[in-house]
Amino acid sequence: MNIKVLHSGLLTTVQDIGRYGSQKYGVIVSGAMDSYSLRLANILVGNKENEAALEITLYGTTLQFEEDTLIAITGGDFLTTIDGIIAPLWRPVLIKKNSILKFNSAIKGSRAYVAFAGGIDTPKIMGSKSTYLRANIGGFEGRALQKGDSLNIGEKSKISEALLKQLDDKNVSWSINFNDLLNFQQDLIIRVLKGTEFDRFDKESQQTFFQEPYTLTVQSDRMGYRIEGPSISLSEKFELLSEGVTFGTIQIPPNGQPIILMADRQTTGGYPKFGQVITADLPSLAQLQPRATIRFKEVTLLEAETVLVQNEQFINNLKTAIHYKLFH
Repeated sequence: MNIKVLHSGLLTTVQDIGRYGSQKYGVIVSGAMDSYSLRLANILVGNKENEAALEITLYGTTLQFEEDTLIAITGGDFLTTIDGIIAPLWRPVLIKKNSILKFNSAIKGSRAYVAFAGGIDTPKIMGSKSTYLRANIGGFEGRALQKGDSLNIGEKSKISEALLKQLDDKNVSWSINFNDLLNFQQDLIIRVLKGTEFDRFDKESQQTFFQEPYTLTVQSDRMGYRIEGPSISLSEKFELLSEGVTFGTIQIPPNGQPIILMADRQTTGGYPKFGQVITADLPSLAQLQPRATIRFKEVTLLEAETVLVQNEQFINNLKTAIHYKLFH
């Protein structure tokens, strides 16, 4: 079964949870910027959570379906339509043969995700289907989607088949309440742990970072977010060897304007690490649009772990509820 790309959009790529285990070879992780939305989209169509889906950025692609297909759309609101009618979000949706799915400009958030029952049938490279754009590997021919591309869909699971039977030409009446996981406001509080070089910055910078707002600049992408605001200064200059970095690492380059590393981050970095965005807040951070306002709040490791465990429990409960609804 094929899905044809009629319009490519700004940046639409195939992504899963990421390419882990290869950073020692210099291969970046990639994967979904908003992992919660990708995971929930897959759950809603009966896929494994780490199955590949499409990530659509700021304004979207247009797809035509050659067969009836079960999909779910999550993440930002792009005023998405199916044959001109506003599409339901955060729930399973049956797309009829020859229907056209169109993502318009984002009105809430910056990234939308669409999962297909059976997943996207593309080879795994180093254990992942995610697109690594700079190296042209993974995803669809290692690049963003283009007009004329055709996506193949894999075999549906038993849960996907049960969802299709339940739909029976009608949309389901239930949807996910995602508010406990994601915040789509564009004036956002992001929780941060102290970085390994935090104490090397002067006291004024340490206080200012957590008191003053910063603005997400247009020079931001899947590799990193450049933010603009009060300058952050070291107490004294020092030489730092390149060290491992991760999703959400906050680095301070010589100009004093923070950079937050994102999904396509490099494997190592040589700038001092001021802080680390907690894992639970990364998906909300990924949904910010350029010119959004970010305020930072320091939290403890225990607080970061607690909210992450709560979010994972929410997702597990959701899977249990869907399974119960289908098979009882």
